[in-house]
Amino acid sequence: MTAAASAGLVFKTAAEPWELEEVARLNYRTFVEEIPQHGANPDAALVDKFDAENTYLVCLQGRELLGMIAVRGTRPFSLDQKLDDLDRYLPPHNRVCEFRLLSVAPDRRNGKILVGLMDLLNTHCLEQGYDLAVISGTTRQQKLYRHLGFVPFGPLVGQGDVLFQPMYLTLEHAERHAKPFLKYVPVIAGGRERAKGTGGEAANGHAPDVPDGAAEPVNLLPGPVGIRPEVRAALAGPPVSHRAEDFVAAFDEVKAALRRLTGAAEVEILMGSGTLANDAVAGQLSLLGGRGVVLANGEFGERLLDHATRWGLDFAPIRADWGEPLERSAIEAALDEQAAPAPSWIWAVHSETSTGVLNDLAMLKAVAAARDARLCVDGISALGTVPVDLSGVYLASGVSGKGLGAFPGLSMVFADHRFASDKTLPRYLDLGLYAAADGIPFTISSNLVAALAAALEQIEHAPPDAPTLASLAAWLRTEIEEMGIRVLAAPEHASPAVLTLTLPPALDSNRLGARLRDAGFLLSYQSRYLLDRNWIQICLMGECRQDQLVPLLGLLRKAAG
Repeated sequence: MTAAASAGLVFKTAAEPWELEEVARLNYRTFVEEIPQHGANPDAALVDKFDAENTYLVCLQGRELLGMIAVRGTRPFSLDQKLDDLDRYLPPHNRVCEFRLLSVAPDRRNGKILVGLMDLLNTHCLEQGYDLAVISGTTRQQKLYRHLGFVPFGPLVGQGDVLFQPMYLTLEHAERHAKPFLKYVPVIAGGRERAKGTGGEAANGHAPDVPDGAAEPVNLLPGPVGIRPEVRAALAGPPVSHRAEDFVAAFDEVKAALRRLTGAAEVEILMGSGTLANDAVAGQLSLLGGRGVVLANGEFGERLLDHATRWGLDFAPIRADWGEPLERSAIEAALDEQAAPAPSWIWAVHSETSTGVLNDLAMLKAVAAARDARLCVDGISALGTVPVDLSGVYLASGVSGKGLGAFPGLSMVFADHRFASDKTLPRYLDLGLYAAADGIPFTISSNLVAALAAALEQIEHAPPDAPTLASLAAWLRTEIEEMGIRVLAAPEHASPAVLTLTLPPALDSNRLGARLRDAGFLLSYQSRYLLDRNWIQICLMGECRQDQLVPLLGLLRKAAG
C-alpha cells in the first residue's frame, strides 16, 4: 500500500523490522500501561498473539510511531474466542475482518492521526474485499466508535474493570458515518490528497468537533421515528410565510397527496400532535348530537374514551381485552344489548399502538353502515404503515411523525364531507375555519410542511420491488418467537409496524430497555402502560433496515438466555 505524508506524518502499512518493533512498544504502552489488559514485562514491548497474521496500518513521524490499527481476516478472530457463535450477531456480508489494537500516542490525540488511519483503513478494506469488520471497542471510547459508524452487539467482554464492547462496521455504515466525521480534518492518506474542512479547532491542530448526528442510535420508537435524509434536508430550508403564494401551492399539493394516500374526500392540517387531532374529532362529534359508541382494546382506545368524556359527549364504551382485536360479533352483541336509540356515531382505533393489534377497518365500516352510524377512526399509527382506505369514513385523525416518516408537529383530520364553521367550538379546533381559509387560517410551519411533502413523495414513489414492511415484520417476529419471547398480537390481526413483546418475569422491561438504549437501540418501554405489564415494543414506523435489526436480535437472544 502506498505511503502518504501530511505535515510530516506518514500513513502506511508497517513492513520494516523497526516499524514492527515500534508497534510492539506502542501496543505495550496502550494495553499494559494505559489499559491494564496485559501484565507488565521488562522489555516494555507487547507482541500480539496474532502478530504473524496481522496487517498493521501505522502513522509515523520520522522513526516515531504515533498511531496504529491491526487488520486481520483469518478466523477464528479474537472475538470468536470471547463470544459463542459470533456470526449470529452479524449482518449479511461477503468477507469479514477484525480490527484490533487501535491506538494513538496520548500526546498526539488531536484528531489528525485517527482520521488518517481511518482513511487508510478504508482503502485497505476495499483492496482486500472486506465489507464487514468486527472490533472490541473499549468502553471508554463508545461515543467515538459510534460516531465512526460502529454498531454495538452482544454482551461486554473482558475481565474486571477492563471491559470491551463487541461492535461491527459495515461498508455502508463507514460510508454514511465515518466520511462526515473524516471531512473535518485535512489529511493526505493512501496516496490521495483531499481538501477537507478548514477553520475551527481542526485547523488549529486540536481534536475536531464531531458533527451532531454523525452516528445515531437505531430508532425503533413509535415516534419520533427515524427520518430519511431527504426529509431532513427539506426541514432545514429557510422558513416561508404561510401567506406566500409558493407555500400555498405546496401546501395544497400536500393535502392532495394525503387524499390520494387515503381516499378521503377532505383533509385539514393542524399544528399539533395526534391528541389535538382527536380533540378536533371530538369537537365535531359534539355538533352531531345523539348518542355514540367508543370502542377500546388498548391504551389508545382508552384515550378516545377520555376525549369523549372531557367533551361531555353522550356515549357508551365497548371494550375488548388488550391484545385481542375488535370482533364484529362482539360489537354487534354489545350494541344489541344497549337501549334505544341506535348509535349515531362509532369511534375506534385502527392500529392500536399499545398492543400492536390492527383492527379491521373494513369490518368497522360495515358495522357502522348496518347501524346507519357515522364511523370515526384514530388512524394515527396506521397511516403509512398499512393501506388505509378512508373513503366513507366520517372523520379520521392522523399525524406527520409516525408511519408517514416526517417530523412530529403536524396533525390532520380527514373527512368524507366539507367542514362547516361553528362558533361554539374553540377557534383552533373549528375545522370549518380551516376549510373556509383553504386550510391555512393560522400560522403553520413551512418547514414541517416541506418535510411532510418530502416524506409523502418517498411513499408515493417507492420502488415497486422495495422490501415491504410486512415481510420485515414477519422475519422479525419469527426470530423473536424462536427465543421464547411472545409477541402479543397474533399474526392474523397484527400491525407490521408494532411488535409488543410480553417479557417473562425474569426479564425486567425497564432494565432491558435501558440496556438496549445504551447499546444503541431506542425501543419503547417507558410508558406507564408498558412498564405496568412488563412489555417492550419494537416499532418499524420510520427508516429501518433488516441489517440494523440483526445485532438487536443478538442482544435479545442473549438476554433471553
